[in-house]
Amino acid sequence: MLTFLSGGTGTPKLLRGMRNLVNDNEIAVVVNTAEDMWISGNHMSPDIDTVLYLFAGLLNTETWWGIRGDTFATHRFLEQFGEGEFIAVGDKDRAVHIARAHLLWNGATLTEATAAIAKTLGVEARVLPMTDAEVTTYVETDSGPMHFQEYWVGHRGEVDIGGVVRMGQANPQATPEVLAAIRGADAVILGPSNPVTSISPILECRGVREALQEKFVIAISPFIGDKPVSGPAAALMEAWGMEPSSAGTHALYKDFVDVFVQDVRDTCEVPGSLRLDTLMSNEKRAEALGWELMAIVRSVRKKRA
Repeated sequence: MLTFLSGGTGTPKLLRGMRNLVNDNEIAVVVNTAEDMWISGNHMSPDIDTVLYLFAGLLNTETWWGIRGDTFATHRFLEQFGEGEFIAVGDKDRAVHIARAHLLWNGATLTEATAAIAKTLGVEARVLPMTDAEVTTYVETDSGPMHFQEYWVGHRGEVDIGGVVRMGQANPQATPEVLAAIRGADAVILGPSNPVTSISPILECRGVREALQEKFVIAISPFIGDKPVSGPAAALMEAWGMEPSSAGTHALYKDFVDVFVQDVRDTCEVPGSLRLDTLMSNEKRAEALGWELMAIVRSVRKKRA
């Protein structure tokens, strides 16, 4: 079994290629939940839903969020009542938010709610929220703390930020399912997701770093030089007091990572890193990267056999 740590769009792009090499039921994905929020009375879990929709064959892979071909009638009609939403929620996507909210209101944990939605959508991979506790990423602005989703989607990242903070339960406990998925994996792969808002919230869950230190771990940098492949990683790394580069990313992972992957074009030098083509601009290129990673995993399996 392979276990991935996922958030944003970087790891899902890798998963699209890996699915051509590994059966879905042999994949577990531990997903960031620090971007979850309640919107219009319903529970939005963007990183979980991106992974669920990918495995269900529903994901809009042009935007890497939401459901392909979705409509937005409810979102537009809400505007007439002065209830405009800062993020465009599709009608089918909203149905998932409603279903999740009802499950949570009726006493289900987020892990249980995710499993129920996955079953309904026919998802065979194990999609696991990092924790059942509430924890949220905010950025510090001149106007006060702002939810990451509002910063990145509502303001398109065009707001000066002075810091990144987690609100809610500090260092929440990772779920037993998450720790089991890490401990039972042949290898754990951290895709090229945002180190600050997508991966670090998972690493901050109690038990995760310790579990990773006992496993074979591959981590892929989201940077080429001082620029991320996509998203606001550079601004967030700087606001977090870290160098916005592969070197800064490696510093976050160095206590548990066995193979650190940089793009072949990256001008930053991280001693001992493996250079591969990490620009997954289409499924074929994602699959090619997947083959390279699987060769490493198979080599480790052979040595341990």
